Amino acid sequence: MAEPQKSILIAEIGAAHGVRGEVRVKAHTADPMAIADYGPLHDGRGGLFQVKSLRHLKDDMLVVAFEGVADRTAAEKLNRTKLYVDRSALPPPDEDEFYHADLLGLAVETTAGEPVGTVVAVADFGAGDLLEVRRPGGASVYVPFTRAVVPVLDFAVGKATIEPPQGLLEEGGKPEGEDAP
Repeated sequence: MAEPQKSILIAEIGAAHGVRGEVRVKAHTADPMAIADYGPLHDGRGGLFQVKSLRHLKDDMLVVAFEGVADRTAAEKLNRTKLYVDRSALPPPDEDEFYHADLLGLAVETTAGEPVGTVVAVADFGAGDLLEVRRPGGASVYVPFTRAVVPVLDFAVGKATIEPPQGLLEEGGKPEGEDAP
């Protein structure tokens, strides 16, 4: 299996908030306030961000002041910046837990041993997590990320085993028995 990613996306900077250099930040951590606990954050291009202060706004949204960002003009330039933390700064996951980044790159096969593709993303469109699996040839399929559909994750081998719902892997994306329009 490929080595886990060195950096983990934990937040994204949004719009400026006020005139004193604060920004809205969407956290991708279980506890949004925890983004300040991992030390300096980085943008993947060499920029470092030290949290000076933060407060909860709503849900997973924070208002954050970063060191060196003193006014609205500087804050506006940060809009859409993705913030990462080095993997080594994160606590190890508990048993039966993992980081979404651990799923990326896993080979996917059915319980019958048929190759399906490779996990390229984890998405949530509002109804729960989905694994985006890139099929040979470039097309993707979204696999519901539930224990029933993905009963086995073997990180040591680099493989996810799925029990796909009927029709999920059929050509054209139509379940068996459905006529094309």
